[in-house]
Formats: sequence, C-alpha cells, structure tokens
Amino acid sequence: MSNKNLKLLQALKDKGKSIEAEMSFFEHIEVLRWHLIRSVIAIAVFAILAFTFYDFVFNDIIMGPKNLDFWTYRMMCKVGDLLSLDGFCVERIPFNIINTELAGQFMLQINSCLLMAVALGFPYLLFEVWLFVKPALTDVERKGAQGFVFYATILFIIGALFGYYIVVPLSVNFLANVSLSEEITNQITIDSYLSTIATLSLGCGVIFLLPILIFILSKLGIMTPEFMRASRRYAIVIILIIAAIITPTADVITLLTVSAPMFILYELSISVSASVKRSKLQREKEFYKTK
Repeated sequence: MSNKNLKLLQALKDKGKSIEAEMSFFEHIEVLRWHLIRSVIAIAVFAILAFTFYDFVFNDIIMGPKNLDFWTYRMMCKVGDLLSLDGFCVERIPFNIINTELAGQFMLQINSCLLMAVALGFPYLLFEVWLFVKPALTDVERKGAQGFVFYATILFIIGALFGYYIVVPLSVNFLANVSLSEEITNQITIDSYLSTIATLSLGCGVIFLLPILIFILSKLGIMTPEFMRASRRYAIVIILIIAAIITPTADVITLLTVSAPMFILYELSISVSASVKRSKLQREKEFYKTK
C-alpha cells in the first residue's frame, strides 16, 4: 500500500475518532440537560408547595425571628433566669418592616417561595449531581463516595437550622437594638429583612458542608491532614473573622457560640482527610503485595 493510501486511511481513522468524541460530548450535554430539567421541575414543585402553605411560611418561618415568642428568645430568657444574667433575655426588637415598591409584596411571595424551594429541594439537587458524576467514577471511587448525598444532606440541614435558630436571631436582636440616636427610627425594608434571613440560614448550611469539600479535595490529593494541622492557627483566625462577619456584635458569648461549630467542623474535616489518606495507603499496600 502506497504512502498516500496509508495517509488517507489514517486520516479517516482520525476523523472517525473525532466524530466519536464529538458524539460523546453531545451525549454528555444531553444527559446534563435532563438533570437540569429534573432539578428545575423539583424546585418548581417545592415552590408550589411553599406557595400553597404561604401563611405558615410567612408568619411562622420568615417573621419568626422578629417575634419575641420565637424559640431562641424564649430559651435565652430561661438561660438568663437560670444563671441570673441581666440583659440576656430579649425584651424588645425595635424595628418595623416596610415595603417601598409597588410590586414589593408580590415579589416577596415569589422570592420567599423560591428560597424555600431551594432549601427543601437541596437533597434532591445533590442527588442529581451524584447521578451525573457517578458514571465517570471508578468502582473504587464509587465505593468511597457512598453516602455522599445522605451525609451532605444531614450537614446542610444541621447548618441551616443552626443558622436559622442561632445566627439569625442573635444577629437580628443585635442589629435591631443598635441605636446611634433617638432621632433615627429603624424602618427595615422587607427585601433587606428577607435577604438577611436567607443569607445567614442558607450560608450556614453551605458552610457546614466543609467536611464534604475536604473529603473531595483529599480524594483528589489536593488536601492532606498534615497541611490542615499545620494551618490550624490560621484557620482559627479565619473562623473568628467569618463569625464576626456573620454576627456583627461585640458580644464575646455570641461570637464564640457561632464560631464553636466551625472549630468542630474543621477538626472533623481533619479526621476525614486523615481517613482518606489511610484508605489510600492501605490500597497501595494491598496493590504492591499482589505484585
């Protein structure tokens, strides 16, 4: 066979590989499209559910941290009475919520329903992410990532509840009682109030996913337990800064209350990274023994 024919045959083979790779790419895009479609449908279903029970969503969930009978405020009063701490009981939350836009209350209902849908549908969104990533993993990686959706969901729920019942009321109470002058009346827009509630609650939920992130980075070899232990002092400073930003208060008790779970999460993440490293070393030993 002449060199010309060989080059033509090689060109045809390369073209075939290119077409096959292109088809594989579009197949992945098609799979991703259906994952996105199902996720959007799930969010829509949860949004409709929140819309159906909107009186409960608005009065008990959104407006909960503004009411003095909120669970956290009642517990603070009980602790204050038990330990004889003056000023620990929340007696007033001095601000009024106002609407400054014509479509403000309508958009409040839409936005709050969507936020509730994201919070409620988060486990299903994680499940769709897992279904998309799973085919690309090896059998060993799949086995190592078992329980990803379950543990991530548990951590997110714990974080969101911590944000809603601890961080949100402490922040609302502090910010509402900041007064520079009696001439200034706190008139808070509903958008600002909803944004604060959602950011702190969902933000804490995401922060509590730190062990899952460390697990993934450790699997990829990017994070090691030695590095995390050596960086502990810097991590403490960063955690205190994050806690101070989340709860802009000079109260040391509040700061420690918010930062304590983050310290625990960091130590837990070190244990997770160390466990991943031990598993990797064990597999390497077993591999070389079979050689």
